[in-house]
Amino acid sequence: MPKSIPPVAHAPNPVGPYSVVTEANGLVFVSGQVALDPATGARITGGAATETHRVMENIRAILGDVGLSLDDVVKTTIFVTDIGDYAAVNEVYAEYFPASPPTRSAVQVATLPLGASVEIEVVAAR
Repeated sequence: MPKSIPPVAHAPNPVGPYSVVTEANGLVFVSGQVALDPATGARITGGAATETHRVMENIRAILGDVGLSLDDVVKTTIFVTDIGDYAAVNEVYAEYFPASPPTRSAVQVATLPLGASVEIEVVAAR
């Protein structure tokens, strides 16, 4: 199956030259999401937990646009600007993956786009 870029209606607009989602060979790759309001494009603030909720809701909506759900996620990568926020991010993240969570990596980075404190990317399987 060649690469395709399916349309998504419920995602914030990209903040750079990339696709929000790409699909190839039954795998769906969702670009890293930061806490943006999909309707306005405004960054959501309020700390790591608040940002993580918005990010996960955006990811859920993007997956829904391509006919998938969080249950189809096989791998996530979490980027945080402060590893001290790890516990707060983990607590929210666990709400979205209560059973059979996907494999995951989490790393601290110096900065994220738009001053975000959390970014999450996912890979899902059809």
